[in-house]
Amino acid sequence: MDAFYASVEQRDFPEYRGKPIAVGGSPQGRGGVVATCSYEARAFGVRSAMSSKVAARLCRNLIFVYPRFEVYKQVSQQIRAIFYRYTDLVEPLSLDEAYLDVTTDHLGIGSALEIARQIKRAIREELHLTASAGISINKFAAKVASDMHKPDGFTFIGPSRLERFMEQLPVEKFFGVGKVTAARMKQMGLHTGADLKRLSEAELMQHFGKVGRFYYRIVRGQDDREVRTERKTKSVGAEDTFPFDLTERHQLHEELEKIAATVQNRLARHQLKGRTITVKIKYHDFRQITRSHSLPEVTHDLELMEATAKKLLDESFIPGQQVRLLGISVSNFYEPQLLTGVPDPDGPQLRLF
Repeated sequence: MDAFYASVEQRDFPEYRGKPIAVGGSPQGRGGVVATCSYEARAFGVRSAMSSKVAARLCRNLIFVYPRFEVYKQVSQQIRAIFYRYTDLVEPLSLDEAYLDVTTDHLGIGSALEIARQIKRAIREELHLTASAGISINKFAAKVASDMHKPDGFTFIGPSRLERFMEQLPVEKFFGVGKVTAARMKQMGLHTGADLKRLSEAELMQHFGKVGRFYYRIVRGQDDREVRTERKTKSVGAEDTFPFDLTERHQLHEELEKIAATVQNRLARHQLKGRTITVKIKYHDFRQITRSHSLPEVTHDLELMEATAKKLLDESFIPGQQVRLLGISVSNFYEPQLLTGVPDPDGPQLRLF
């Protein structure tokens, strides 16, 4: 989807149309960060994950809009309903992005390009939003293609030009190449896929570890990952960014209690219990740490989660430190049938989504 949250706001509120808006954050007080912004705001250099105070300096007429996540979730479900008209093989990546395998399509259209055109048309006519489609023979290429000509993009990378396309791709566009790795590659004279292609698999692994094997394959257009319609839940958590920095231990403990209650409700809803409890702490300067503890047995007991989270916090917290965010997550779920092959009537069952 194109600037999804912002586009939904502009669709629902005519006064925002044609104007630079940012969803999330605020130029006053603590500020926060921009979740996404309209294309009118992007023309001023405003970007997702940017500090709202920086965004406000770049665009003086920027309108900050409070996010409506329940609405975005509902619209996302409507979009996926359109996908399922064509295929059951849908792998959502987020509310606004998904992979579709249309090798076999429900309507017998037989053309991935035509299916993409029809989906884009349905989203535009039924939901009054625009989407960008990337079409190719594997997931990586389709993902890159979907970002190429936004908004309302339509990009096809066929088998005959796939390898050449990968050779021309800047290294920072490859999966797993962040700013640090990209800088390291450029220091080595590796600027494009073609540069990576000159190195052997052994050389890439020597310089970049196991991911070097992936780089060797992907620059040759090889990506055999299937579209997965089901994913196991690996963790359940919640976090909260405070309207002002907290500095007192008792305040942080109170917030942890609230967050733990949210996590416990989510665990109960998914019928999950976990062994590992992790606390996330983000300070006023955006420095972030996590601390984890694994229990002897799985649990979703609220008091135990609270006590463990507080202990993890206390082991790291120094009085006077300014904390802007706390989070708790539970992981390391136990599914006994994976170990024995026989369902345990007393144990938790891992839900799929």
